Amino acid sequence: MTYQSVNPYDGKILQTFEELSDQELESALERAASCFATWRHKSFAGRAIVVARAAAIMRLRIDEFARPVTLEMGKLIDQARGEVALSADILDYYAQNAERFLAPQHLTLNCGQADIESSPFGVLLGIEPWNFPYYQLARFAAPNLMAGNVVMVKHAGCVPQCADAFERLWLDAGAPEGAYTNLMISYDQVNGVIADPRIKGVALTGSCDAGRVIAARAGQNLKKSTLELGGSDAFIVLEDADLDKTVEWAVWGKMNNTGQCCVAAKRFIVLEPLADHFLEKFQTALAALEPGDPMEETTTLGPLSSESALIKLLDQVSRAIANGATLILGGQRINRPGAFMLPTILTDIEPNNPAFREEFFGPVALFFRVKNEDEAVMLANHSDFGLGGSIFTKDVARGQRLASRIDTGMVFINHPTWTAPDLPFGGIKNSGYGHELSASGIHEFVNKKLIRVALISDLA
Repeated sequence: MTYQSVNPYDGKILQTFEELSDQELESALERAASCFATWRHKSFAGRAIVVARAAAIMRLRIDEFARPVTLEMGKLIDQARGEVALSADILDYYAQNAERFLAPQHLTLNCGQADIESSPFGVLLGIEPWNFPYYQLARFAAPNLMAGNVVMVKHAGCVPQCADAFERLWLDAGAPEGAYTNLMISYDQVNGVIADPRIKGVALTGSCDAGRVIAARAGQNLKKSTLELGGSDAFIVLEDADLDKTVEWAVWGKMNNTGQCCVAAKRFIVLEPLADHFLEKFQTALAALEPGDPMEETTTLGPLSSESALIKLLDQVSRAIANGATLILGGQRINRPGAFMLPTILTDIEPNNPAFREEFFGPVALFFRVKNEDEAVMLANHSDFGLGGSIFTKDVARGQRLASRIDTGMVFINHPTWTAPDLPFGGIKNSGYGHELSASGIHEFVNKKLIRVALISDLA
C-alpha cells in the first residue's frame, strides 16, 4: 500500500509517505497501551480540556485544515471548511456531554441496590475512509477519548496529509503521546494490529468487502467491532412536495462532496404526478454545474477523489446501460485534465440490472417513477443497503408514517440524509452495525459494569 497525495484536479503527485516498519508499529502500540494506563484515570474535566482545545484549534486554523482536504481528494474548498467546522462541533459536543452520557445508572430494585458503571475498553483501532478526512476521524476519536479509551487510526492511503494533520492536532491540544496515533501501515499489518491483545475494539467505515474482512478478523479474535459500510439512500418525493425547494435539496443531496458520501441521495423515487416536472428541473440544475479548480470559490463541480474512482464509476454506468438502463444525462468523463465526470442520470433500471443493487459513489443519480406511496416504500426497501433515506412532502405526519415503514437506520423528512453531533448515525443490512455520534456513539466501546449490593443475610 502506498500513502500518497495525488491532486485529483490535475493528477500531480504532491507527497509520498513511507509505511511504518514492524518495529515502529510495535513502538506505537506500546505507547498507546502505556498512555491508556494513565488516560483512563484522568477526570472527565481533564480530558474535556484537551478535546475542547482541539476543537478550538480547528476553528482557529480552519483554512489550514481545509486546504489538504481539497488538494488530496478534491472536495470543494467551501465544503472542506464546512467539514472542518463540523469536526470541531463534534469534538466540542463530546467535551461538553460525555460525563453526563456516561454517568452511573441507578437501578430500582425490590431490595438492595444496583448501579451500572461505564468504563473504557482500552486501545481501539479505527479504519477510516478518504471521503470526509476529518469528520470520520472526529466522530471516532472524540467520544472514545472522552470515554477514557485511546485510539489508533489507519486512514485511507490517498489522504495522508490529512491523517498527519489530525494526529498533530491532538499533540498541539495537549494530549499525551499515544492518546491518538496515526498508523500508516499495510493491510498485513492491519491484520496483525487487530489480532494484537492490546487492541480491544475495532471500528471501520468502508466498503462491504472491507467490512466482511475486518468483522471476520475481529470476530476471530473476540473483539467488539462496529461497521459503517455505505448505502443507497432513497430520496422519495410525494406528489404534494414543494417542487422547487425539493429539487434544490435533490441537487445538494446528490452532489455534496461530488456525490462521494455514504448518505448521498442515490435513488430518486418520485410519485407519478410530479415525476416529469421533477426530472426536468433536476436535469437542468445538474447540467448547470460548472467544473473547475476546487480551490476556487466559484467552482460548483469538483473532481472525483481519484482516477481509479472515476474509472470504476464510468464502468458502473456502462454496465447499467448495457443491461437496459436509459441514460438521461451525462455518463462520460469531462474532456479536461483531472478526474472529472459529468453529472449523470439513469432511469429504466430493472431489478435484474446490476445497477439496481450497487452503490454509485459519485455524481450518478438513479431515477424511478412510482404510482403511489406503497410502491415508493416497497422500492426504497428493495435494497441490500439500509443506511439513510429521505421523504419530501408538505404533510409531515404523512412523511412520518412512511418513514416508519422504511428499513434503514435513518430517515429525514424534507431534508436529505445528513449528520450532526447530536444525531445517532448508523445503518442496518449491508450498511453495517453499531452507531456513531450522539449519546449512542460513546456507548459502543465502554464496559457496562453492574455493581449489585445485597444484604449478606439474603439467600440466593
